Amino acid sequence: MIRKEMIAMLLAGGQGSRLGVLTSKVAKPAVAFGGKYRIIDFPLSNCINSGIDTVGVLTQYQPLRLNTHIGIGIPWDLDKNVGGVSVLPPYEKVGKTEWYTGTANAIYQNLAYMESFNPEYVLILSGDHIYKMDYEVMLDYHKAHGADVSIAVMPVPIEEASRFGIVVADDNGKIVEFQEKPKEPKSNLASMGIYIFTWKALKEALITLRDQSNCDFGKHVIPYCHEKGETLVAYQYNGYWKDVGTLGSYWEANMELIDIIPEFNLYEEFWKIYTKNDILPPQYVADSSVIERCLIGDGSEIYGEAYSSIIGCGVIIEEGAVVRDSIIMQNTVIKAGAILNKAIVAENCVIGENAQLGVGEEVPNKVKPSVYSFGLAVVGENTVIPPNVKIGKNTAVTGETLPEDYPDGILASGETLDKAGDVQ
Repeated sequence: MIRKEMIAMLLAGGQGSRLGVLTSKVAKPAVAFGGKYRIIDFPLSNCINSGIDTVGVLTQYQPLRLNTHIGIGIPWDLDKNVGGVSVLPPYEKVGKTEWYTGTANAIYQNLAYMESFNPEYVLILSGDHIYKMDYEVMLDYHKAHGADVSIAVMPVPIEEASRFGIVVADDNGKIVEFQEKPKEPKSNLASMGIYIFTWKALKEALITLRDQSNCDFGKHVIPYCHEKGETLVAYQYNGYWKDVGTLGSYWEANMELIDIIPEFNLYEEFWKIYTKNDILPPQYVADSSVIERCLIGDGSEIYGEAYSSIIGCGVIIEEGAVVRDSIIMQNTVIKAGAILNKAIVAENCVIGENAQLGVGEEVPNKVKPSVYSFGLAVVGENTVIPPNVKIGKNTAVTGETLPEDYPDGILASGETLDKAGDVQ
């Protein structure tokens, strides 16, 4: 029988609804990041850099682009005869069949996959965080403490602790209490949603809790293991870690890549981030262009101006166009004279001549104020914006829009224009 010391289970089925129109046609882990990557590249690269060569990727919501991106795992050296990467969607079974209804339920439905590798340890990961972590070091910590479950935690400011699942640990790192988004936190150690289980403890907990509705690690499995008296330890991580779950944090994490000394460095030789690279020509930068502090993807053509922005692969910025503090995803065209300030433009869009994005005062979005905020103008994929229109802040635009969709040529701040049915 095959035996792997540790396998990874990567939860990548989430919709990421707080990213608004960016995730209307694509799972959150497949959203573009940093000009040439997708979010899932980071945990996958961490796995191979940590010596883990067996990864199950659990997909559910809008999986097509994610599946295409992962393929058979070649970019991450995960195309193995034994192990490698396996995409695990929910599937029909004899009797009770259901979608994945919670993080732990998704893992439970793949017990047979894990069993086939007879692992000693199982690493549970989320597919939507930006960070570099050596899981081997965490495993050594897990073994040294004789733990049944290890939870990766990181210190957060105590005033922000009520937003997280909080772990209270003693001086030896042993966990004594959990608090789920507590009003009065007893600690500032936030769970990162990264767990190492001994296979025996995980299997027993999942089978016992199999009828729990929306079974979740933070809410059900971890408390169950704790109450049962198993040894749970907190593994403290102090590096860069970003949950890019909101448009604001997604924009910030991208912008941090172009800091003079970036907090998160994509250029380290010893910890590379791997991705599927399309066959593209090199960038072209015209003599008419002005570029300051940008990341620019392969195959892009810059004739206009770009400042403090992330420009994806195959993007064209025409002469006279100005892009500032923005994220432009692949194969988008910014036409001549267009001006973008603090915009996120998804893949395969056309921004018309002399159009202006991110103008005017900042007012709350009328439809989804908690999503379309942070002063951003957000454009969903395959969107066409006609020439000469003005689009305000905290806005969302999606679909092939026409001049008549903009009264007096303006979409005011806080408004939403949905021609594709993407704003739920």
